[in-house]
Amino acid sequence: MSNLSHSASTERSYHDRRMIHADFDQAPFTIAWEVTRACAYACVHCRADAQPQRHPLELTTEEGFQLIDRLAAFGNHPILIFTGGDPMMRRDLFDLIAYATEKGLRCSLTPTATALPTKSRLQKARNAGVRRIALSLDAPRPAIHDDFRKVAGSWQRTMDILHRAHDVGLSVQVNTTVAKHNAHILPEMVTFIEEVGAVQWSVFFLVPTGRGQIDWMISPEEHERIFNWLYDLAQEAPFDIKATAAPMYRRVAIQRKRQELGEDAAISFQGAGFQYADGLNRPTKGVNDGNGFLFISHLGNIEPSGFLPLVAGNVRKDDVVEVYRHHPIFKDLRDPDKLKGRCGVCEFRDVCGGQRGRAYGVTGDYLETDPACVYIPQAMRA
Repeated sequence: MSNLSHSASTERSYHDRRMIHADFDQAPFTIAWEVTRACAYACVHCRADAQPQRHPLELTTEEGFQLIDRLAAFGNHPILIFTGGDPMMRRDLFDLIAYATEKGLRCSLTPTATALPTKSRLQKARNAGVRRIALSLDAPRPAIHDDFRKVAGSWQRTMDILHRAHDVGLSVQVNTTVAKHNAHILPEMVTFIEEVGAVQWSVFFLVPTGRGQIDWMISPEEHERIFNWLYDLAQEAPFDIKATAAPMYRRVAIQRKRQELGEDAAISFQGAGFQYADGLNRPTKGVNDGNGFLFISHLGNIEPSGFLPLVAGNVRKDDVVEVYRHHPIFKDLRDPDKLKGRCGVCEFRDVCGGQRGRAYGVTGDYLETDPACVYIPQAMRA
C-alpha cells in the first residue's frame, strides 16, 4: 500500500476516498459478538450495563451456528471476538468457538476475571481455536482497579488468569480503560504488561455509553498528552500498543513522524512505524464503528459497535451481510463526506475520522466532531 502524502490526503477526491474504503464497504475486519450480558462484575464504565443473570432471549446455540455461517459468508476471514458480559457464562462457548474456527474465523476471547477461566478452561479455549485472550487491567495497584471494577480481589485474579493463559500457550492481550481515575498513572502499568508476557496493550479511551459517563472522560488535552506518550513508548516497548476508541492516535503518529523526517514526508500510519506482528494481521487503515467493525448483541441486534448502540437490524430476521453492506447507518459511517464539524474538514479524516460512538454519546449525532480531539484542521485555521 503506497504512503499518502499530506497534500494528497487533503486533495483526494470522493471517488479516491471510496476506493481506500472499498474493503470495509464489503466486509468488516473485526466482529464482536456479545454472546451474553451476564456478568458477575458491575464495572463503573461498562458499555453493556451487564446483569447478573443471562437473558432468556439470548441467541441459542443453533442460532449462534447460523450467525457464524453468515459471518463466514463475508469471505475475508474476519476476527470474531467472543465477548460479553462474561462469555464464560455460556456453557456452549467452546462449541461456538470451535464451529467459528472450523468456518475460518479468527477467534479471540474476552472473559471476566472470575473463577471461571481456570487453566483447564483456558486450554479448552485454545483447543477450540482461540488465538488471543484479552483481560482488563485498569491500574497498577489493586485498590484502584478493584474500585473501578467494583469487585474486591479482581486485580490479583486478573494477573493470575493472564499468567495462566500465557502458560497454556494463548496469546495474551491486556486492555486498559483510560479515564480520570488512572490517566495519571498509566506509565506504572508498563511493568505489569511486560510481566504477563502480553503481545499487545490495548488502551481503551472511555466512550460514554452504558454505565460509562461523560464525567469520567479525560479532557481533549489529556487525550493528546497520552497519545504522544504512547507514541514514545511504542518506539521501545516489547509489546504492541493499540489505541482503542481513539483513531486520533493515528493522526498523532503521523504528525510525530513528520517532525522527525520533515513536513513534506509521505507517511501513512504504517509508515510511522506501526507494523504489527500480533498474529491477527491488523489492517493498515483504521477500523472504526461500522467501518471495518461490526457488533452483534446478545439478543442478535446488528450494530456498528458496542460503543455506538444503534440497531440496524436483527440476525433473527435480517441478513447480517446485507445489513453491514447496505444499511444507511453503516453507509453513513463509511462515507467521510458525511462527517460534520472539525472531523468533516480535517485533512486526517481518512486515517482517523474521529470516534463515532463518542460523538454520539456526547452530542447525540454520530457524524459530529469527536469531542475528545484537540486538533484544529488546517481548513479551519485558514
